[in-house]
Amino acid sequence: MAAPRVGLLHPGEMGSAAAATLLKAGNDVFWVSEGRSERTRRRAGELGLKDAGSLGNLCAECPVIVSVCPPEFADNLADAVLACGFRGLLIDANAISPERVERMAKRVTAAGARFVDAAIIGLATREPGRVWIYFSGEHASEAAALFGDAGPLQPEVIDGPAGKASALKMCYAGYNKGAAALLCATLAAAEQLGVRDLLAQQWSRSDREMAGAEKKAGRVAVKAWRFAAEMREIAATYRETGVTPGFHRAAEEVYAALAGLKDADEIDVDEILSALAKGQAEACPT
Repeated sequence: MAAPRVGLLHPGEMGSAAAATLLKAGNDVFWVSEGRSERTRRRAGELGLKDAGSLGNLCAECPVIVSVCPPEFADNLADAVLACGFRGLLIDANAISPERVERMAKRVTAAGARFVDAAIIGLATREPGRVWIYFSGEHASEAAALFGDAGPLQPEVIDGPAGKASALKMCYAGYNKGAAALLCATLAAAEQLGVRDLLAQQWSRSDREMAGAEKKAGRVAVKAWRFAAEMREIAATYRETGVTPGFHRAAEEVYAALAGLKDADEIDVDEILSALAKGQAEACPT
């Protein structure tokens, strides 16, 4: 029997983990090279993904498409897939609010395709057992089966409609990534106030988890360009529930100020503090 054909949009850092999982489960995984960066092309080549060339070819070739892209592009990508005449199973695994998921699901089903809400939780890695992908919606079990149980992403089905998986993602990331933004802001404030070294000393005395705070800030800053839009989605999610969106609006500002550090191999904490100080100065000119 021929292996299932799955299209992946796109093999970025987290998308590559999804691709590795799908391959491990015995799927043929296709991608679209058109308009993609050299780094993405290299990832796809290392994984052994099959190049469909264009989105139209991918939609014609694959009965299943998995979307993993920055949240601000999720709707446009889904609409582009539908515009190509795709009528298969679309798995949206992007960090978007449950409300956006529900609207997307309606558009997809109205076009005659099927939809699954998915949420990836954990750090991008190809090591098994450290990242989870949750599915919700009518076709969640079908989607989970495609990912098997031996790859980097561990599939789990949530009982509930499309939007439930994304709701979990918004709450999980709301705390983890929101707290990371607060850490970066705290270090920047301490630097401006001349107490950064004293703060690090006190953390080492009273909170062992904070002993590596500056290294943690460096790891977060590399991905800040992706997190700003995600904070906006989380703020919208919280607002819909009646919870203040203010925390994550502020976190969005922090990550937006750090977006220029994208793709750096290693970031010194002083670069983070400088970027935050510059961002604050631009936001509040004298």
